[in-house]
Amino acid sequence: MKITVINGPNINMLGKRETNYYGDKTLEQINSMISELAAVLCVKVDFFQSNSEGEIIDCIHNTDSDGMLINPAAYSHTSIAIRDAISSVTIPAVEVHLSNIFGRDEFRHHSYVAPACIGQISGFGAGSYLLGLRALVEHIKGKKG
Repeated sequence: MKITVINGPNINMLGKRETNYYGDKTLEQINSMISELAAVLCVKVDFFQSNSEGEIIDCIHNTDSDGMLINPAAYSHTSIAIRDAISSVTIPAVEVHLSNIFGRDEFRHHSYVAPACIGQISGFGAGSYLLGLRALVEHIKGKKG
């Protein structure tokens, strides 16, 4: 099984920006945590990060994975195009966020991406990715089993 982990804008700045919301872990540290869990789950992971909406859409369209774990970041609240890209492929996606988007600015309470996903996990810091990966793998196994 292979999972593509997609990160949107400004996620490359983790560990440096707004640590009160996003924690002090860098993207590289989070990717390492994901890789460690993936090894335990016997899952291969590919990582992609872009600050460009079009590049994220291209990644979604071109993935050959069994599922996607996506943190669209601010694009969650603005991008119908990313939602449509997820809807256009036949693989399940889980949306994750480091911060609790419902406990922040009102404009962050709505995600255009969430309805195209099988679920959304937010508010657990880097743990959101680990919870999302476990849920996605279990979902895929359930569909195959």
